[in-house]
Amino acid sequence: MTKVIECGCVIAGGGPAGLMLGYLLARAGIDVTVLEKHADFLRDFRGDTIHPSTLEVMYELGLLEELLTFPHNKVRRLTLQFGRERLGLVDFSGLGLRSPFIAMMPQWDFLNLIARAGAALPNFRLAMRSEAKALVFDGDRVIGVDSATPEGLVRDVAPLVVGCDGRGSLLREQSGLPIEILGAPMDVLWFRLPRKATDTEETMGNIAPGRMLVMLNRGDYWQCAYVITKGSHEDVTSAGLAAFQSTVGDLLPIAPQRAQDIRSFDDVKPLTVRVDRLAKWWRPGLLFIGDAAHAMSPIGGVGVNLAIQDAVAAANVLALPLREGRLEESHLAAVEARRRFPTRLTQSMQVGVQNQIIARALSAKPDGGDFRPPLAMRMMASMPFLNRLPAYLIGVGVRPEHVAPFIRSQPIPTP
Repeated sequence: MTKVIECGCVIAGGGPAGLMLGYLLARAGIDVTVLEKHADFLRDFRGDTIHPSTLEVMYELGLLEELLTFPHNKVRRLTLQFGRERLGLVDFSGLGLRSPFIAMMPQWDFLNLIARAGAALPNFRLAMRSEAKALVFDGDRVIGVDSATPEGLVRDVAPLVVGCDGRGSLLREQSGLPIEILGAPMDVLWFRLPRKATDTEETMGNIAPGRMLVMLNRGDYWQCAYVITKGSHEDVTSAGLAAFQSTVGDLLPIAPQRAQDIRSFDDVKPLTVRVDRLAKWWRPGLLFIGDAAHAMSPIGGVGVNLAIQDAVAAANVLALPLREGRLEESHLAAVEARRRFPTRLTQSMQVGVQNQIIARALSAKPDGGDFRPPLAMRMMASMPFLNRLPAYLIGVGVRPEHVAPFIRSQPIPTP
């Protein structure tokens, strides 16, 4: 028999958007259930970038000090090698931010902290190993979600279901909401290389004709993203490990021999890049936020930041109507209206970079003559006042959100 659990809001997906929204709503006094299909948060090559605007949200919640006790690296500048030219494109230090850096830390530390903070609240329930499988409808209205658990099927019923189950959202497929596909010309191969104390500390990228590598400083290792033409993963593996090691070695700003630490293609994790969005984020009783509402390109590493901003906006709009039992469709529409413009503008900028820089670079011939960065990129690198624009767009984003005072002011137990 199906076990039925009632609450004020059920959230499908325990990633950054789902956990943050669950914590904020519980902090505002709503009975919340967050469903997470895995037994823990320990997964490699997830979004490990905590941007300045997310750090500001954590400060507003009183969690920043504890967050920064976890091992992390502070990325204050981003550098790009484009052909023979080295460009300092992003410097967060000139923005006057409380936390003028990107904190690079394993996403599981970030999620575990929010989960512990939520667990200290009496109305927050995190159900691990609970995989959302099906929306439950009453006519046109969504009234709950069925999830598979080790104890069997569980039906969580609530006035609102929020889909935060990622870019491959099963609930999004079931919702009947139309999706706009923006596309991406590339995929990414993730892998690690050991980092030595004598290596540079900079997070950097290297764009060469036909090839591109991004290296993120993770303390004792480099988290590397080798960018490939869309759908060419099989071509890379067919060429063999030695060819891949040689290509990576040519792009490294450190000793090329370090690429030999890629022992097999089992060490290389492919990411299929998708850029899409829902044309409408909601229907009666159901709302999508985060990757489930808009899959972002990895450009700028802004996906986690957008997810957190969505969660804050949703909590600010929905907390009081949910708590007072007066949730209406207009409230769901208000969340979408608040976040639609930042999402679309950010995706438009990502698509522009994809098409004007990355696609051109990947299609360039190795012997194709002079290979230089676009004029706009050279101008931003050379003029400090222009350099602040990408720093702001990446670090803060379009229309950053702040936790509403009535949520901040709630008495919070110590995790």
